[in-house]
Amino acid sequence: MAEPNQRPQRKMSTAGDGLYKVLGLEKGASQEEIKKAYRKLALRHHPDKNPDNPEAAEKFKEINNANSILNDETKRKVYDEYGSMGLYVAEQFGDESVKYYFLMHKCWFKARSLLRSYTHLHTYALCRHLYPK
Repeated sequence: MAEPNQRPQRKMSTAGDGLYKVLGLEKGASQEEIKKAYRKLALRHHPDKNPDNPEAAEKFKEINNANSILNDETKRKVYDEYGSMGLYVAEQFGDESVKYYFLMHKCWFKARSLLRSYTHLHTYALCRHLYPK
């Protein structure tokens, strides 16, 4: 279990639907639906309305974060396409680098997979040569 004063690590995902779930919406919701859901949840979980509930403050922060991302066209587009991992990459390297990052990442994994396959085939052939039946 995490220390009481430590924040839990957020899980990175390439599935962009978690922020919509925070607001109780389906992926692809309109700006009007997002605004309406945000206002409703923000009022319900506002720390001033729930002074004895520390979980309400955390939920309020989560709701604000979801709203700020889904109301920003650029961030929402990155989130919808690449999930929270895309937002992290955009924050680190810039919005224009996200697509290239995932493209290079995909190519690297494919190359690594092919290299492993080649290595296994090469090892198999070597073993057959060294230890014929």
